[in-house]
Amino acid sequence: MRAHPDNDPILTTREAARLLGVAVSTAQLWMESGALPTWKTPGGHRRVRMSAVLHLLQERGVEPPAPTPQRPRAAVDADGEFLPDPAPGYPVPDNEAERLAALAASGLVDSPAEEVFDRLTWLATQVTECPMALLTLLSSRRQWFKSRVGVALPETPREWAFCSHAIVQEPGPFVVEDAADDARFRDNPLVTGEPHIRFYAGYTLLDANGLPFGTLCVLDREARRLRERELRALRELAAIAADEIRRRA
Repeated sequence: MRAHPDNDPILTTREAARLLGVAVSTAQLWMESGALPTWKTPGGHRRVRMSAVLHLLQERGVEPPAPTPQRPRAAVDADGEFLPDPAPGYPVPDNEAERLAALAASGLVDSPAEEVFDRLTWLATQVTECPMALLTLLSSRRQWFKSRVGVALPETPREWAFCSHAIVQEPGPFVVEDAADDARFRDNPLVTGEPHIRFYAGYTLLDANGLPFGTLCVLDREARRLRERELRALRELAAIAADEIRRRA
C-alpha cells in the first residue's frame, strides 16, 4: 500500500480484495464493471483509492472485515468431531482423516456468517431457478451450513448429507434428479420430511491441497434436471466459493 499526499492511500487489487473480504478475482470483476472506480498504471496494473473501497463497503452496509478467528485445534477436536468415524453410516473419501484435520485447522465450521458466501448461495438459486441453495462443510458428525437459502435448518447429521456422496466422486457435478426414486436417498429424513428434497446438484469445494471440505449445492422440492448452462454457472460459483475458502484456510 502506498501513501498519497492527500492521505487517501492507493491500493493494489489484492489489498482492496483483502479489505473488502472477497477473492482477488471478485475484486477484479468489481473494478472492471465500474463498481469500484480505478485506473491503470503504465504497467497495466489497476489501482484504487482506499476511500472508494470504504465507500463501497458503506453502500453495502458492512464494516471492513476482521480476520476470521481461528479456534484452537485442541478445542476443536475435544469431542472427536474432526476424527474419522470408525463405523460411518455414510460414504467417506480415502483421505477422510487428512480431510477432517484440514477442516478443523481452517476454523470454518461454526464460524460467523459472511456476506460473500451468502451472495454465492443466493446467486446459485438465481442461475438455476432452484428454491434452495447451501454451502456445506462436513465434519465426521455434522453437515454444517456456512450459508443457506430457503432452508431453515442450520445443520444436519452427517448421515443425512447428500454432500457425503458428492465429495467421494470424480470431479464434476453430483446430481440426483429424483431422490424419491433413488435407493440411496428415498428414506432420507430430508426427503421424507422438511425440506422434502427431490432434486440435488452440487460441486465439491476443495482446499488448497485438493481436500474436499463440502459443497456448493442447489435443491428443489420437485424432480428435475439442470441445463448445461445452469450446471456451468453453478460450477463457476463453486469455484469462487472454493477460492474464498482457500483464503480463509
